[in-house]
Amino acid sequence: MVKNPNVQVHGQIYFHDIGDYLSREEKLEKVSEFNSVNGITKINGWQLIEPDKHNDWLNQRDERFNYFIEMGNKKDKDSVCIFSTYSRGVATSRDAWVYNFSAKKLIENVSEMIVYYNFQVNEKKKDPEFKEIIDTTRISWNRSLLNDFNKLKNHSFDKNCIYKSVYRPFNKSNLYFSRALNDMVYQMPQLFPTADSDNLVIYINGSGNGGKPFSALIVNAIPDLNMQHSGGQGFPLYYYEKSSSDEVVKEYKRKEAISDAGLFYFKDFYSTESISKEDVFNYVYGLLHSEDYRGRYADNLSKELPRIPCVKKYDDFVIFSQAGRDLAFWHLNFEEVEPYKATIDSGNLNYSQLPKEDFYVEKMKFAKKADKSTVIYKNKIRIKNIPSEAYDYVVNGKPALEWVMERQGVLTHKDSGIVNDANDWAMEAMGNAKYPLELFLRVITVSLETQKIVKGLPKLDI
Repeated sequence: MVKNPNVQVHGQIYFHDIGDYLSREEKLEKVSEFNSVNGITKINGWQLIEPDKHNDWLNQRDERFNYFIEMGNKKDKDSVCIFSTYSRGVATSRDAWVYNFSAKKLIENVSEMIVYYNFQVNEKKKDPEFKEIIDTTRISWNRSLLNDFNKLKNHSFDKNCIYKSVYRPFNKSNLYFSRALNDMVYQMPQLFPTADSDNLVIYINGSGNGGKPFSALIVNAIPDLNMQHSGGQGFPLYYYEKSSSDEVVKEYKRKEAISDAGLFYFKDFYSTESISKEDVFNYVYGLLHSEDYRGRYADNLSKELPRIPCVKKYDDFVIFSQAGRDLAFWHLNFEEVEPYKATIDSGNLNYSQLPKEDFYVEKMKFAKKADKSTVIYKNKIRIKNIPSEAYDYVVNGKPALEWVMERQGVLTHKDSGIVNDANDWAMEAMGNAKYPLELFLRVITVSLETQKIVKGLPKLDI
C-alpha cells in the first residue's frame, strides 16, 4: 500500500470475490476475464470490507452463533458446555513406524526402532559428547524423543500399546499408542485407556479449514490427528478415570462425557425429563450433518469449535437425535454393512472362483480421469456402474470412497522404506482377501445411506 498525504479519510479496502473451492486454472480464468482491476470497476464489482470484532476481514462470522451452547471450552472453566472433556487425535511424528496394517510388521518396526534408539542412549551414557545419529531409515527423531535421549532414558516395547486406530476416514490401522513414542497423545489415554476400552467419539476438523468444508465423523477407536483436517478434535460419549485402590472392580471407571449442565440445558429448553445424555450426543451428531447448519454457519465453523442450537420443536430434536443414531450405525459399521451391488468385471474369469492372490490390491484408480463410474481394482478386476452420487458424501475434504482408494493399497514410506500393505489388514485382521474390494463396495452403501438421512433432516428452525 502507498500512503497518500492528500486524502482526508482513512484508507479503505475493497475486494472482489471470485468464489470458493476453485482450481488454479479456474482462478486464473476468472482473473483473465477482467484483464485488469479496471475490469472489475467497470462492472461495479468492488465491495468495501471492514473487520468485525474478531478482526475477521473476509468470511465474517454470524454473531447469532454465540447464543448457542458450546460443544466444549478449555479456556473458560465456568462456561456451560455440552462436553466436559474433549481431545485432539494422536500425533505421532513417526507414522511410518507406529502405524501399520499388519500387527506383526508394526511390532517389528517399533521393536527395531527402540533397539536402535537404546543403542544410541547407551553410547551417550559411555560418552556424554555422543550426538544422536540421524538415520531416517531406522528412526524418526522429534523433540520429545530427543529430550529422552539427552536424559539418558531407555525405552522398552510394550505389547499392551498395540491398539486399533482410525487413521483416515473409513480406514482402520494398527497403532503403537505410547506417550514415549507418540509425539502428542493429548487426552486420548482418558478416552481409550486400554486397547479394549469401549467408546464413541465425534471427530471434527480443527479450526482453520484450509479451504475445506466442515467435517464430522464418529469413530470407535483412536483417531489420528489428521483423520480430519486442520488437526481434529474428538468429543467422546465417555471418558475413563482410574479406579481407587480399594475398589476390586476394573482398573478404570467409565464416566459420561456429556456434562450435567449440558444435559440440563436441553431438558430445560424442551421442558422434559425424557432426554438422556446419549440422546444429546446423537442430537449433536445429527445436527452437525445438517446442510442448513453447515451452510448458515460455515464461516464460524471454519474458525472456532461448533456451538449447538436447540431447534424450536421437541419433535425436531427427536428427529435430529434419531438421525445421529442412524448415521452412527452406518459410519461405525462400515466394515460389516451390506456391500453395494456394483458390477464386478473380471473379464473371462469367474469372479467367484478367483484365488486369493487375484484380490491382492496395489493401487486402485479410475478407468478414466473424468469418469468415476469405473474403478480399476487391479488388471483382472474392475468395479463398474458406481453411482455418481456415491461421491457426494465428503469427509475431510474428499469423497469417502476416494479415501478408500487412497489408503487401500501398498504404500511405501519414502525416507524409511517401510511398507504399509492394506492386504495385511485384509488377511490378519479380517481373514478375507477380498476385504479391500468389499470395503469399497460397503462404503458406497454408507455414502448413499448417509445422504438419504441428511436429505431427510428437518430445516433448521431455531
